[in-house]
Amino acid sequence: MSEKPRMAANSWSRRQARDPFVKKANKAGYRSRSAWKLIELDDKDHLISAGDQIVDLGAAPGGWSQVAIQRSQPNGRVLAVDLRKIQPITGLHTIEGDFTDQDVRNKILKFVGSGQIDLVLSDMAPNISGVRDTDQARSVALARASFKFAVESLRLGGTFVVKLFQGSEAEIFRRELESFFQRCVVRKPGSSRADSAEFYLVARGMHNGE
Repeated sequence: MSEKPRMAANSWSRRQARDPFVKKANKAGYRSRSAWKLIELDDKDHLISAGDQIVDLGAAPGGWSQVAIQRSQPNGRVLAVDLRKIQPITGLHTIEGDFTDQDVRNKILKFVGSGQIDLVLSDMAPNISGVRDTDQARSVALARASFKFAVESLRLGGTFVVKLFQGSEAEIFRRELESFFQRCVVRKPGSSRADSAEFYLVARGMHNGE
């Protein structure tokens, strides 16, 4: 390993060690600090109800899925989809693959039923290049793929939560969502790092676009 990557890895390790949300996640048994972001979003917007059918896109390692399982009981069902293998979590169903692939999508809909999903979650982020415009464009591309899945799969009145990076393209995307949902709000959880450009769109009340 060269000196530069080694220094970056050491810096990341030090930040993780100091991060209070990493400590809280470890103590609570969550697989990632990002679990607290969904907890904050749900506490504020009441996204998850008992008995909900939820699909978590790009779910690995499973922090958001853990929260979704806890908060959709009794009788809730959570399906996690990711290119990477997700280690087993009690009560979680998983599909390994690309959710934009038709075969994978068919597996998802076979499990939850077409038009029967209450909530689609997407905490996905692109591999960060460090070039702001590039990273934002990649973020919006992922968000659009999630959005396409959501509008084809959610029940009428359903909810979609998606992560984006700040920028003009993200604002254009937000306006696109407003054409399909009754309400679309911007959220920046306190557990998001202060130096991160990420934010979340919470879109509720999906309708048919008319």
